Amino acid sequence: IHEKGSYAFGKYFRVEKEAMTNQELIEKFYSSFQKRDAEMMVACYHPEAVFKDPVFGELSAEDTKAMWRMLVQRGKDLSIQFTIQHATEDSVSASWLATYNFSLTGRKISNSIQANFIVKDNFIYKHTDTFSLTKWLFMAFGLKGLLIAYIPPLKNKFKAGIKKALIQYKKSNPS
Repeated sequence: IHEKGSYAFGKYFRVEKEAMTNQELIEKFYSSFQKRDAEMMVACYHPEAVFKDPVFGELSAEDTKAMWRMLVQRGKDLSIQFTIQHATEDSVSASWLATYNFSLTGRKISNSIQANFIVKDNFIYKHTDTFSLTKWLFMAFGLKGLLIAYIPPLKNKFKAGIKKALIQYKKSNPS
């Protein structure tokens, strides 16, 4: 059983004789992402996990899991490449590249992301993805994206729309 207790996540139950290294945990997370296995991805998160990125902002564990399920479900042509950069006894840093066509506009996205993880009890406890929101908005919306990036009311409206989409996804896909 999991060294510090066991947690049930979705249809997966984590049963391991030996705890994974932090690097193995993050490799499992990204390998599952490459396979579009959202349930295995969310099983890597601690029950009290926090996620943060420039698009979604800060999310609770529940919202983080819903976000990954939504992105995997909607990202029909999503391709992921990743590299583990550094791992310690309580943290991991990685870089990853997400390539896909943005569903709202059909525009090609190639987003280079720096990820930092804090690991607790052999689960992802804190996950922060960093990337240029301005570049992402330009790739997603073209010149309109630059307006969104540089005009605060438009940026706030965009972020509110992202939160609303996640709430709607959770309502129609209870976990």
